Amino acid sequence: MAQSPLRFAILGFGRHAVRRLIPAFAKCDHAVLNGMWRRDQAAAAGDCAEHQIPHCFSTREELCASPDIDVVLITSPDAMHKDDMLLALAHGKAVLCEKPLSMNSAEAQEMAAAASAAGLLFGVAQNFRYNHTLDWMKEQIAAGRIGQPQLAHAQYSYPATKAPRKWIMDPTLACGGPIADVGVHCIDALRYVLGEDVQTVSTLAYKDEVSGAVEAAASLQLEMTGGVLANVTVSARAPYRTLVEITGSDGVLVAENGLTVDRPVQLFLWRGGELVETTTLENGDGYTRMLDSFALASRGSGTFLASGEDGVHNMQVLDAAFKSWKTGLREPL
Repeated sequence: MAQSPLRFAILGFGRHAVRRLIPAFAKCDHAVLNGMWRRDQAAAAGDCAEHQIPHCFSTREELCASPDIDVVLITSPDAMHKDDMLLALAHGKAVLCEKPLSMNSAEAQEMAAAASAAGLLFGVAQNFRYNHTLDWMKEQIAAGRIGQPQLAHAQYSYPATKAPRKWIMDPTLACGGPIADVGVHCIDALRYVLGEDVQTVSTLAYKDEVSGAVEAAASLQLEMTGGVLANVTVSARAPYRTLVEITGSDGVLVAENGLTVDRPVQLFLWRGGELVETTTLENGDGYTRMLDSFALASRGSGTFLASGEDGVHNMQVLDAAFKSWKTGLREPL
């Protein structure tokens, strides 16, 4: 007899939930959205009615304590993640937390330790680990089709001034500007496809009249295990673009807009200066695959690809990146 879907609640409901998560839950086989909470209770009531969410909780505590919820999906601003997660764990709930995981790696380590002590599943919503484009690149590298990876580059640009999330430029709420907001996706994508980790970071970045205390654009140079030298470039002042490319001893992989979920993505394999393979993939089911994977892992079936420990490593990279920007030095993790 098939098990009923695992019941999720979104803590910190906002535009991301409406744009990405609600459509994803609608296609899930193993996960269902059963509740939500947001600070604006009038808006919350309207959201629950519009999207037919069964439980519109009046407080975070009520959500986390509810017997009608199995998993708490945290999508609140970065500064709230740790307290939100500790509250969920205290009520025996598994936690899937948005990136960046926290404000710094010390908080992330505290979160991971608390989940381990509670014996509860803890994952990070690095949804791009469930993109078919990254899976394809990972498979080509594992098969040796570009030889030994040597250089890697991931870029993520977007016009933040047109985005509705104004808190992203508030350093009391956000871990950082585009380094933390989307750079963490680039870092995680490179770690995933290469199967390598970051050892040191060197950062160049600048602020502008809009960004205030956080950066507007940045370039991170990463020294990775396996002898890979990588660059992560991010901008909150450019048109939307995502790029992932890996150069190996025998070939090159390129995914223009490789992290895109809204339209088909073309991928290219080059060897000896010749284009030897191209394929087109879509990532539209990435969020659904992520949610179903977490639900299955919560029930002991399969492994969730973005563990809390991965989130801690990514936060250590962010810490080193921000420290390097301040010191002007290459910083180890």
